[in-house]
Amino acid sequence: MLAGDLYAFQGLLSEDEAATVHRVRDFLTAEVVPIANDHWARAEFPSHLIKRFAGLGLAGHERSSLLNGWLALEMAHADASMATFYGVHAGLAMGSIQTCGSPEQRERWLPGMTAFDQIGAFALTEPTGGSDVAAGLRTTARRDGDTWVLDGQKRWIGNATFADLIVVWARDVADDQVKGFVVPGDAPGLTATKIENKIALRIVQNADIELVDVRVPEADRLQNANSFKDTAKILRETRSGVAWQAVGVMLAAYEIALAYAGEREQFGRPIAKFQLVQDLLVRMVGNVTGALGMCVRLAQLQDAGQYRDEHSALAKAYCTTRMREVVGWARELLAGNGIVLDYNIGRFVADAEALYSYEGTREINTLIVGRAITGHGAFV
Repeated sequence: MLAGDLYAFQGLLSEDEAATVHRVRDFLTAEVVPIANDHWARAEFPSHLIKRFAGLGLAGHERSSLLNGWLALEMAHADASMATFYGVHAGLAMGSIQTCGSPEQRERWLPGMTAFDQIGAFALTEPTGGSDVAAGLRTTARRDGDTWVLDGQKRWIGNATFADLIVVWARDVADDQVKGFVVPGDAPGLTATKIENKIALRIVQNADIELVDVRVPEADRLQNANSFKDTAKILRETRSGVAWQAVGVMLAAYEIALAYAGEREQFGRPIAKFQLVQDLLVRMVGNVTGALGMCVRLAQLQDAGQYRDEHSALAKAYCTTRMREVVGWARELLAGNGIVLDYNIGRFVADAEALYSYEGTREINTLIVGRAITGHGAFV
């Protein structure tokens, strides 16, 4: 069990599921944790780990929502950037093809992506559009015979600098509906430029994408993506994954703070013996326990087919807010040592800011839940 799993939620996993979790945890501990700070500092992606991820046999396989969530937790517990890389590839990109693709398209693309022979990206957000993309998407798609012509710009697109396949969402100029297209990363007219100077998720290779007369065959248009409602189906699933990632970050921050409190001495004794330090630690583990319990129940609702937009929205908003508190308290406990990479917590403090914002801001997720509980939409 992880130190912060005070209520032993991991015990809800089956024996086989627990074995998968431990296999992944061992991999992350051996391969990701030792290099995370160095690659984060240099803003470089550890490309040599891609095929090692393939060896875990995770992408493209049916699992319970509880196990899927716990695996997202484990990845973020090791490093939020690598969790994001996996979430973009296996969740957003593969999920788009699985949910919105035809049987032929799923057969054409998913096996190579499952084997990590082809890496995916998901291009929805734009330079001037984030929360309002449902109605404000500016990238256009124009039908020209058996070909579509895409024009526009995308921003914050994870994996895009090295992706083989990019799921691009664009507005059809003929019917004003959002449609999805699978575009090769090296398609003529598509340019992906790495975003520099980030202070969070520095290992993730986010890019600005420009599309100028990018021609895509009709065969590469996702055949079951015909409006933004179809796009929202993918976002609902991946939003719950971010809630699990937030719990992973919280757990890591708590563990770092707990270990430090036992080792750091002031006034002749470990600071773990001071009441105010214990207060911080208890607040941290309380946030972890509450957020983890919410995620577990969310997974149960998913598997029972009772999963709605407000469920994932509330979990994402609540868990990332509690995460922000936990990493701040952990940094506080480590004092000056909390702002350097040497003690590990600094990376989690910075990365938490990105998790707090992506997959729907707290404000937007609040409005989704508010609409569900009141029956009144408050969106502008």
